[in-house]
Amino acid sequence: MKVLEIPKDGLEGLKQNWKVDAVSGFLVFLLALPLSLGIAKASGFPAAMGVLTAMIGGMFVSIFAGSALTIKGPAAGLITICAGAVTELGALNIEGYTGVQLACGVIVVMAVIQIIFGFLKFGSLSDFFPPSAVHGMLAAIGLIIFSKQIHVLLGIDPATLKGLEPIELYEMIPHSFAHADPRVALVGVVSLIIIFGMPLLKGQFIKKIPAPMVVLVVTIPMAMIMDFRHTEPAFDLVSIGNFWENIAFNASFAAIGTGVFWKYVIMFLFINSLESLLTVKAIDGLDPYKRESNANKDLSALGAGNALSGLLGGLPMISEVARSSANVNFGGRTRWANFFHGLFLLIAMLLFIPVIEMIPNAALAALLIAVGYRLASPKEFYKTYKIGAEQLVIFVITVFVTVATDLLIGVASGIVIKFIFHILNGAPLRSLFKAQYEFSEGTEEYNISVKDSAIFSNLIGFKTMFKKIKPGKRVNINFSDARIVDHSFMEQLHHFEEEYQHNGGTVNVIGFEHFQPMSNHPLAARKLAPSNQNKIEIKLSPRQMELRKFAEAHDFAFYPQRARNLMKYKDFPLQRGNKLMFEENILSKYNELGKVEVSDISLQEGAMQDRTETRITVLQLSDTDVVIPDFALEPEGLWSKLFEGVAGKDIDFASHPLFSKKYYLRGENEEAITQFFSDAIIRFLENREEMHIESHKNRLIFYKKREVLEPSEIEYAEKFAADFLQVITQKK
Repeated sequence: MKVLEIPKDGLEGLKQNWKVDAVSGFLVFLLALPLSLGIAKASGFPAAMGVLTAMIGGMFVSIFAGSALTIKGPAAGLITICAGAVTELGALNIEGYTGVQLACGVIVVMAVIQIIFGFLKFGSLSDFFPPSAVHGMLAAIGLIIFSKQIHVLLGIDPATLKGLEPIELYEMIPHSFAHADPRVALVGVVSLIIIFGMPLLKGQFIKKIPAPMVVLVVTIPMAMIMDFRHTEPAFDLVSIGNFWENIAFNASFAAIGTGVFWKYVIMFLFINSLESLLTVKAIDGLDPYKRESNANKDLSALGAGNALSGLLGGLPMISEVARSSANVNFGGRTRWANFFHGLFLLIAMLLFIPVIEMIPNAALAALLIAVGYRLASPKEFYKTYKIGAEQLVIFVITVFVTVATDLLIGVASGIVIKFIFHILNGAPLRSLFKAQYEFSEGTEEYNISVKDSAIFSNLIGFKTMFKKIKPGKRVNINFSDARIVDHSFMEQLHHFEEEYQHNGGTVNVIGFEHFQPMSNHPLAARKLAPSNQNKIEIKLSPRQMELRKFAEAHDFAFYPQRARNLMKYKDFPLQRGNKLMFEENILSKYNELGKVEVSDISLQEGAMQDRTETRITVLQLSDTDVVIPDFALEPEGLWSKLFEGVAGKDIDFASHPLFSKKYYLRGENEEAITQFFSDAIIRFLENREEMHIESHKNRLIFYKKREVLEPSEIEYAEKFAADFLQVITQKK
């Protein structure tokens, strides 16, 4: 089974993958429609202009984009800038022009510069900004979004909130609760319960349903029952009007000579480009086909989309992380998924405007509050702290300065604090902006010696060096002559290791034994600390102590340390739509069946603020000397039945209806799989508890559930695997 054969691009890609991409595009459309409406309203634009922006991002930008899986559309991260631009430009009182028209002029000018930046190959400049500062900026945006939308959710007229700063809006919250409209607040609270409650429900099918669409399905009837349309206030429902007649040349450049105009050009350009480039890089890490996007081409395509959107009265668009992550999870394969998402939005505006105008604004406010929470949740603070205390300091300072001033000053403050930490931790001034290293190439290997510091501000130089390395060799990277290596570089090193090993090479990292990590996170920053090099102490967690006891009782060798050698899972369906981060708690032994390895692996689903990490205990059988076709077997559920054509055809057996109902079996070589699954194997699987089984290159992996297993469950999985292999070897 060629599990990860790279999909074709262009029209050939459409012919090859139209069904998969259309399904993914439709599911992303269900997510994008309500969010696009809500983002536009919160930004001070007509609600329908958010849908127009997403339509352009899908149907126009996808044709020229340099990334395969990102979804383009309006983003919550730009709400504060859009709303500020509409308010401040409108306050100029330029006769004949509204704040929205002047803001559209800003968007068009920004877009032209963005196109030029793409042609000048500025796409790599996003590497200069440290993740902690960027995430702090996004968290601040989340807090600002919440400060306004909580009032809208309670039924307060948005017009009364104009011009208020975030701190003032927070101070008004008790007043808004005291004067809330009970009907509107009920819709808002029900929406929040749905949004935050659905992820808590178990079941693969439930987790795949876009919560925003469920919110609309529930709240539209609520608004009809409470007769929102014929009661005051009038701002309770979405208003579209005559959408198609309102699409025209709406951008005005009348304010181009003012400082306010250029202030927002810079802010739009910085945040729009940075967030888009970071999303492209993050989604590349989730791409099961390991394609590398052309960031510069994507930036120019995005600029073209922004120019068209601004000219027609729409919002700025970015490569949006939540919708892009959903596209990966829904099985999207090419740029056509983005195109289909835009096409379905077009169909909605052609046929369903009367239905859209029944959406309560409180429901959209709840969606935006959820977005704001995701950006600024306590989990984000904790994730940052786990990477290192100094990262949390940068994160928190960026948050507070951004909320108190503006986005540019907030990010700048985070970068300054980052530099101060690096200098205090030993980074020489000569290496702050220039990568210092020695590089040599042999016939079979590369030798790289990193000097002084490897940090965010000289990362571009190291990335240029990494691009010189040809695939298929051994790469030795020595950090013995370095003083500090920061989190940004560690992330890049991890990405390089993963990609290089995926393409057949090996990476050997040495010298870190002389460094003191800032935390126990595998990608934490680390600084030179020679006096601590012999003070390595491994403290076992309660789980590790339990596993060590299990290993001794069952003849396993036990390795508790985290490792990033995940190539043994390469091309297994398990990694599709996920990024395998590391494995730990490895139990290993050889017996008459072959090599048995059990480990806890960490999977990353989604990206950036939409990222979640899952730990799964997996058992792998290798060196079995048994010929097994490539296949994937999983318990069958409603989701697999509905989307059989996307993930692969379900191979059923007419003579075994119980097995066919119990399991979803897929693989490219149906004839070989059908021959392999003998009556004995099928009877074995019918009479055992459900188990996920995947086969690739005569190796098998087993996992019972997407959670870590207790020792007793590991013992059961080992027995299951041994019995399964015994049935295979005896089936003939």
